[in-house]
Amino acid sequence: MEDIPQDWGRSVVTIGSYDGVHRGHQLIIGRAVAKARALGVPSVVVTFSPHPSEVVRPGSHPPILAPYDRRAELMAGLGVDALLILPFTAEFSQLSPADFIVKVLVDKLHARAVIEGPNFRFGHRAAGNVDFLRELGSTYDYEVEVVDLVERGEAGGGVPFSSTLARKLVAEGDMEGAAEILGRPHRVEGVVVRGAQRGRELGYPTANVETAPHTAIPADGVYAGWLSADGERMPAAISVGTNVQFDATERTVEAYAIDRLGLDLYGKQVSVEFLAYVRGMAKFESLDGLLEAIADDVKRARALTDAFDAARR
Repeated sequence: MEDIPQDWGRSVVTIGSYDGVHRGHQLIIGRAVAKARALGVPSVVVTFSPHPSEVVRPGSHPPILAPYDRRAELMAGLGVDALLILPFTAEFSQLSPADFIVKVLVDKLHARAVIEGPNFRFGHRAAGNVDFLRELGSTYDYEVEVVDLVERGEAGGGVPFSSTLARKLVAEGDMEGAAEILGRPHRVEGVVVRGAQRGRELGYPTANVETAPHTAIPADGVYAGWLSADGERMPAAISVGTNVQFDATERTVEAYAIDRLGLDLYGKQVSVEFLAYVRGMAKFESLDGLLEAIADDVKRARALTDAFDAARR
């Protein structure tokens, strides 16, 4: 909070974890942006690091759908003016709902309006809700607007879209369902590190992506998607899991940029987007069997990414 400018004026604020910035989040954030523009003030998203559950219940940190820099990028695309990431500490978790409102919304952000979903909870033991937020608004001169529109679709059998549901579908390898909730293919990021070099030996060099802790990694299997590096987005066949063919034990994310030989990505930050599940992991009886399977994986990944890109043109 000490980074907030001393002369910060009124603003429209929305608060939440907003992991994934999925289509439900976009409704709330979009309304906050629209409200801020109507009032002629900045829009601010307030979120927390680490996820509050990790502080309140250590070891319960949920898988992360989007790291903070990616969330900032997505929020900027929605028109958000500022992102405030508050360190969520044990001390901070003890703030009462009233203290949270005064210290964050009133004293620092000078909230003119607060936009939230109907299930928003805050303060010690999550005791604060939108009714309490609205109650104190009359005292501290801010209005509260509750966005109770709910996004639903085929994903998850028609239940409301949520980060929890998106994480579940990612964990199950249902990338189409996750994309329906997120509004885009699920993406993971990381640095390319040296692996066992087996893909290179087989003629399919892969980028071995070391992801950050708690990253939401899809279920083990082979996927169609894209590898992005140095500003270029390349169709890819992606392997997730332990390399059962060679009895490996470490779970990895490896992406083969289709027909792009000679890439040197070691040490570079890259992203991998998952479009569709192709097949499960399998151990083949011969090297020829493995090579045939990889060739088919690449063929299917190329067809799936080409069809996706063609449909968006």
